[in-house]
Amino acid sequence: MPVEHTGPPPAQGQVGGRVAVIVPCLDEEAAVGKVVDDLRAALPTAVVHVYDNGSTDRTAEVAARHGAVVRFEPRPGKGNVIRRAFADVEADIYVVVDGDDTYDASVAGDLVRLLVAEGLDHVVGVRRPSSLTAYRRGHAAGNRALNSVVSTVFGTPVTDMLSGYRVMSRRFVKSFPAISRGFEVETELTVHAVNLRVPQREVPVGFRDRAEGSESKLRTYRDGFAILGWIARLARFERPLLVHALLGGLVALVALVLGVPVVVEFARTGLVPKFPTAILASALMMIAVLVAAVGVILDAVHRASDEASRLSYLQHPGPHGLDLRTRPAEADERAHPWAQPRPEPWTEPRTEPRTGRR
Repeated sequence: MPVEHTGPPPAQGQVGGRVAVIVPCLDEEAAVGKVVDDLRAALPTAVVHVYDNGSTDRTAEVAARHGAVVRFEPRPGKGNVIRRAFADVEADIYVVVDGDDTYDASVAGDLVRLLVAEGLDHVVGVRRPSSLTAYRRGHAAGNRALNSVVSTVFGTPVTDMLSGYRVMSRRFVKSFPAISRGFEVETELTVHAVNLRVPQREVPVGFRDRAEGSESKLRTYRDGFAILGWIARLARFERPLLVHALLGGLVALVALVLGVPVVVEFARTGLVPKFPTAILASALMMIAVLVAAVGVILDAVHRASDEASRLSYLQHPGPHGLDLRTRPAEADERAHPWAQPRPEPWTEPRTEPRTGRR
């Protein structure tokens, strides 16, 4: 496996700017070669890393023959690929783009130069379809709905949360926890940028139909519900006070609906004819107070976590002043990596049931 190098020292007055391109792939033999060629033409000094995520076709071989560094991640899911790549690859600027040739890879250089020129940490390629069939049926509407949910929950306008075309600084990548396993990773990246309040831009990029012979790995309903569940999970962790205040308020509202008539009746007659309802309303109100209190505690914990993330982010230099002509020595160490043996397919470890025997 190729080893990362720092490359030659930068010239005086310049800062070395190593650019790494990460291309997650699963059975993209028909498209990956063109993607690698376009990326190498747009970013001549970058190293293109193709991560094979368990392909059954010749994706790895084709990528290597077009000049990419090929690596393997046996755990299925784009999130697992991003997690592995961000840990393995050392660079100053990271470009992430899908290997299906639906994004306009030729503008990668413009996105990188924009990030360096403006000192940004996150540039998102907002998809602009070149045909009516570029988006699969229902995907455009679903994407808009998810964008609206994230914009509302996290308080920052988001145009294309699910874009797979991003350019990121080193400090952004190295402070990113990468917890998700599948297509939810784009949502996690978006929320990470919102939480850290990093300087970022959204830039329109071309989006076209998949290459003939390739097939989308995204499942509309399954992955859509998975992303929606991930948004709810992130909201619970990243906005605990808001979530618990809403839940507590809802429970308190039910308690008031049940309890107010009992209180009115007591004030009028001095009697409590619906004693079980009074007990239930009191219990619900106490639960509402407890839920709100938990939200306050979790908000304090989250604040400490935010401070730790910010400190991790500040440990790395920003992208201002990088010399994009620097090229790591790794670029010359890609001699047919596709010939390496493939790792065994990943299977979740299973725990044998206890038999009760000693």
